[in-house]
Amino acid sequence: MFQSKIAGLGYYVPKNVYTNNDLTRFMETSDEWIQERTGIKERRYADRIGETTTSMAVEASKIAIERANTTAEEIDFVIFATLSPDYYFPGCGVLLQREMGMKEIGALDVRNQCSGFVYALSIADQFIKTGMYKNILVVGSEKHSFALDFSTRGRAVSVIFGDGAGAVVLQPTTEEGKGILSTHLHSDGADAEKLAMYFPGASAGYYLEEMPKWPDVELGEMLMTKEMLEDGSAFPYMDGQAVFKKAVVKFPEVIGEALAKNNLKSTDIDMLIPHQANLRISQFVQKTLGLGDDQVFNNIQKYGNTTAASVPIALCEAWEQGKIKDGDLVCLAAFGAGFTWGSALIRW
Repeated sequence: MFQSKIAGLGYYVPKNVYTNNDLTRFMETSDEWIQERTGIKERRYADRIGETTTSMAVEASKIAIERANTTAEEIDFVIFATLSPDYYFPGCGVLLQREMGMKEIGALDVRNQCSGFVYALSIADQFIKTGMYKNILVVGSEKHSFALDFSTRGRAVSVIFGDGAGAVVLQPTTEEGKGILSTHLHSDGADAEKLAMYFPGASAGYYLEEMPKWPDVELGEMLMTKEMLEDGSAFPYMDGQAVFKKAVVKFPEVIGEALAKNNLKSTDIDMLIPHQANLRISQFVQKTLGLGDDQVFNNIQKYGNTTAASVPIALCEAWEQGKIKDGDLVCLAAFGAGFTWGSALIRW
């Protein structure tokens, strides 16, 4: 059986930089308030017209494919992770396949939000190991900025997120002990409504009791209305404390699971790439695992939370900066809405 290796990686972020001070034009906030709670200093926003979740993915994919010494024509499967697709359907996978002039290959879309890239990587790993495919493009891309509530009411969510894309090309290797060693995936839907965007959805209103913010939404209401925009129910909802409490438990747990599976310990990790949800979460996880600053890579300060794109963007940036070298033990981990979480342990 083959092992899977990351043969090429790339990322793309929009040119538009929005600092914390820039956001004060739209809402009551401050640089100090945002940094204290999230660690974020700035983020990137895509152009409102012309720059899409798919177009950003194309740019990241071009770099990853070139670095893998292959071509778009040789890619034989695409897995695209996002929570902000260009259309409700079809998914971005086929749009990427079209834009890059690929053959009539399979395209799979993963809607696992913040853990989407780790889930997508795990799926690709299985296809490579069984020999079904030889060049799999795995993408995480997000355009959050078009659907955030840029008001004081929505600041707890809107200040966190940014736009961008990351991609990797997975290929088989027979080099013993190299590549993806194992992946580990979990979910718990008990608190699904703690971090959610309820509309559009066929069951909008079904979980009305779970929507404490919007008591005026009529049971069974399914169409977007002017009132939903005015009262905020059309925008994402997050119970920040609930997410934080769950994340700081599940992050170390799933990382420990990966290490135990491979008879390794936290001190063996050369580089941990956590999903860039909140710098405070990453710092808590780092302290829990007893890792040094040189063993954890964070870039949320520059890009905010790019959900499915955050892990591949951070992985690529760490590699470009020489922080990941041949033979290093690299751990990827993510936690997000659902709740879903996962990890991947890689011998570079």
